[in-house]
Amino acid sequence: MNGDAQGPGLGAGARVGNEAGAGSGAGPGSGTTAGSGPGSGTGAAGEAKHGDWEELVGAALLGTERRRGRGVTGSPEALLDAAAVAAVRRRAGLRPAQAGPRPEPVAPDPRPAPPDAAGRRLAQLLAGRVAGGGRRGAAPDLTELLPQWLAAAVRHGYRAPAALVPALLDAARARTDLRPQALALAGGRGRWLARLNPEWRFALRSGAGGGELPAPDDRPAVERLWQEGLFAERVALLGAVRAHDPAAAPLLLSTTWTTERAEDRLMFLDSLRSGLSEEDEPFLERALGDRSRNVRATAAELLSALPGSALAARMAKRALACVGPEGVVPPVECDAGMQRDGVVERPPAGRGERAWWLGQLVEAAPLSCWRERFGGLDPAGILALPVAEGWAEELHAAWCRAAVRQRDPLWSKALLGSASAPPAAGPATASLAERAKLLETLPEGERAAWVAEFVRAHGLSEAFQLLGVCVVPWAAELGGAVVDALDSARNAGSYPWSFSGVMGLAERCLDPAAADRLESLLAVALAAEISVETGEAAAGAARPGQAGHASALAEVTPGAEAYWAEAFQRLVSTLRLRAAMLAELAPAPAA
Repeated sequence: MNGDAQGPGLGAGARVGNEAGAGSGAGPGSGTTAGSGPGSGTGAAGEAKHGDWEELVGAALLGTERRRGRGVTGSPEALLDAAAVAAVRRRAGLRPAQAGPRPEPVAPDPRPAPPDAAGRRLAQLLAGRVAGGGRRGAAPDLTELLPQWLAAAVRHGYRAPAALVPALLDAARARTDLRPQALALAGGRGRWLARLNPEWRFALRSGAGGGELPAPDDRPAVERLWQEGLFAERVALLGAVRAHDPAAAPLLLSTTWTTERAEDRLMFLDSLRSGLSEEDEPFLERALGDRSRNVRATAAELLSALPGSALAARMAKRALACVGPEGVVPPVECDAGMQRDGVVERPPAGRGERAWWLGQLVEAAPLSCWRERFGGLDPAGILALPVAEGWAEELHAAWCRAAVRQRDPLWSKALLGSASAPPAAGPATASLAERAKLLETLPEGERAAWVAEFVRAHGLSEAFQLLGVCVVPWAAELGGAVVDALDSARNAGSYPWSFSGVMGLAERCLDPAAADRLESLLAVALAAEISVETGEAAAGAARPGQAGHASALAEVTPGAEAYWAEAFQRLVSTLRLRAAMLAELAPAPAA
């Protein structure tokens, strides 16, 4: 269309055309009357049908000087009027289509619905409404409590209330972290609805064609879906087979391995992390010869997590030749055998080649090989040995990665060292991210005790990542340490938003029983706020000469106390709400 087109049909024609193009239905006044405006009348434009409509759209996009055809004249004004006429006729002349077959009714879900109070709570959480109204600053964040409600409902074996399944699917579409629990609760009804709404198609990825996956022991059905299914369906099927019979997953994967795309092979191989065992070694050993470098690297990583594998033995031999009581001698080359076993030849920017190769050898060697190499010393003793020539950081970092990969709690505990020691003085790493990974290999109780000691020694400033790997609800010792640290921060005059991440974790992870103690701290914070405000007012009125001191006090303390009172109020309210939420989900006692 020419850019300077203006005329009596511009507004109406464009509006009707847009409505028709979008398929929406507007009111009677949304378009012009058929035949109004210049050039409308009858003729080719007046007889526009579906093909003519496409011609009109093409002319509007390309310009009337470049595109002419049925229903298209040379005038931009006439084009708009013709579009208005065609749009009205398309809407008015729409014939009802023949009704399609009704969908099959959804199969009944044998699971019980949650108690009525719990169902009402779920509706409240999905709507994101603040319980009891009031100021949001002191009210619980319901969106952060929804995952806990879903997880508890799944543990109790409930299904989602039928009326809430659409809202649950909407929430899961917006938040991928909710999907596993939400789809488990929605069950067959959720998949049935997903077949009718394209926005919920993600729910179909857990089943074949929108239905249930075949039983893992139904061999013909499993093989048929594996050969014919969509990629997402095959990933879900491989996971189900792996959970049912870990050894059957690599056997199924091997039937199509050579015909899979490289990116698909990588995804399938990564799914073998769950349930990894020595039975996977033959398949992974073959994958070391894959034509994709990423696939080879992933296969080597999985094999190195199996201390008894042949790859682990080969890497141990190489690593022991480089590291020992006499010192560290890194490899001088990265030969073909090392590359086949997953060693990447070219280092990243800023890393030396020999140090890069050494780190990869040590992290892939089984940790058990070092005890004999160092005369029977335990991990703590080995880490205490001096390392000459500046290789200590590289060596200890590689042992950290090996401990995480091999899930070795003894080495992890030794590498972590004392939680009360300054982080830079630890035996291995001062990185909080690395420490969090090491902590995940420890038993739950030891993990919580170590983080509690860290919080007592260093406060909350650096504790966020460490707290995030602790089991919910936090153990009493850990919860007490966190509450003590929050109270200490308040007494020191800090502002609560300096610990906003920890405060959010505390709302979700503290044991609800901690609410009683927090209420007493809330009372102290409120009393301190009132006391400071009253004292400031009295000081300003009775002691004008000290107004500067009172003003300085007002800049720091009163605001901090008010914010702490609000933060503690929100924390208490959230813990009370979590306690009520879990109580509502508890099954009724048998009569």
